[in-house]
Amino acid sequence: MHVVITIIVILAVWKSRTYKNWKLYHTTMLYYACGNLAYNFLCANYLLWKFNPDFLVNHTITEMVYTFVVFPGTILLFLGHYPQTFRKQVVHNGVWIFIYIGIEYIYLVTDRIYYQYGWTYWWSVILVAVMFPMFRLHHTRPLLTYILSVPITIILLWIFDVPVNTPMELRLE
Repeated sequence: MHVVITIIVILAVWKSRTYKNWKLYHTTMLYYACGNLAYNFLCANYLLWKFNPDFLVNHTITEMVYTFVVFPGTILLFLGHYPQTFRKQVVHNGVWIFIYIGIEYIYLVTDRIYYQYGWTYWWSVILVAVMFPMFRLHHTRPLLTYILSVPITIILLWIFDVPVNTPMELRLE
């Protein structure tokens, strides 16, 4: 399933030719990738959601494929076709939120993803509903997006009682 989604995203980016404008969106692509990497780093021993891999060996490889292929492709498609009018923007955001939560629902019922430590599908719906407007905001006002991302992250870490420990404690002996 994860491989199929990856192939679909690659084909959609290629067919839509949005890859030609990657320079316009690369900072938001990096924002999304860094956010996902931060989640995997901060929650390394306390993952709230975790992928069950298909042919991709393990969760780590699956996450890397999403981080470096699927998520940047999503940004290209999402921002590359972003409409001008407010009404169309609301619909555009809604379509992408629906796509993401629809795919996650399929993952959930087919055991491609599972949740732990209080995370549920409905938390994913909330996260995705915040994510897509944040991507657009990042494209237009990146500094504001970074400022808003800090408290959002802290609140989620607090709600889910994520034990944020350094992966390796330095010993001064």
